[in-house]
Amino acid sequence: MAILDSKGRLFGKINLLDLAAALVILLVIFGIFVFPGTSGSVAQVGAKTVPIEVDLIVRGLNVRDPEQLFDNGLKKGGKTNVIIRNQPYGEIGIKSIQQLPRTINIPQPDGTVKELPDPKSNNFSTDMVLTLEGKAQRTESGLVLGSSKVKIGMPFELEGFNYNFNATVIDIRFEK
Repeated sequence: MAILDSKGRLFGKINLLDLAAALVILLVIFGIFVFPGTSGSVAQVGAKTVPIEVDLIVRGLNVRDPEQLFDNGLKKGGKTNVIIRNQPYGEIGIKSIQQLPRTINIPQPDGTVKELPDPKSNNFSTDMVLTLEGKAQRTESGLVLGSSKVKIGMPFELEGFNYNFNATVIDIRFEK
């Protein structure tokens, strides 16, 4: 009896291609369970955790009563859920909220421009600056919250009990 017959079977029973496929599957399973790899993202390797403050600007948030939003949802010293690049980060603390006045630019007869309060009486649009505080990983390429880098100009989605809106990062402060 030959080791390999004319049909490519080992000892006339096992096909060599089937044996090779089974061996590859066993090696993959072995590799997954015995050597699962590193946990966490590559950005966190060699990173140091530092306190961080992120300033966000919210432009044109349509809300009937901003004070109700501040009383029932967004509160100084409270927490909000943050989503960065469609990746939920979790809760982060609210350090401060500053509501910005609505103004318009009015050209003057002498050619200068003055910024004056917006006279609209039915204005349901609100601008504000939020300061969030938490902990971030400091890497060579920047700060990382969860698994997302935080950079000026990035959109953050803020979500709470009675609100869900987008804001943009305008400043990042951290301990050096």
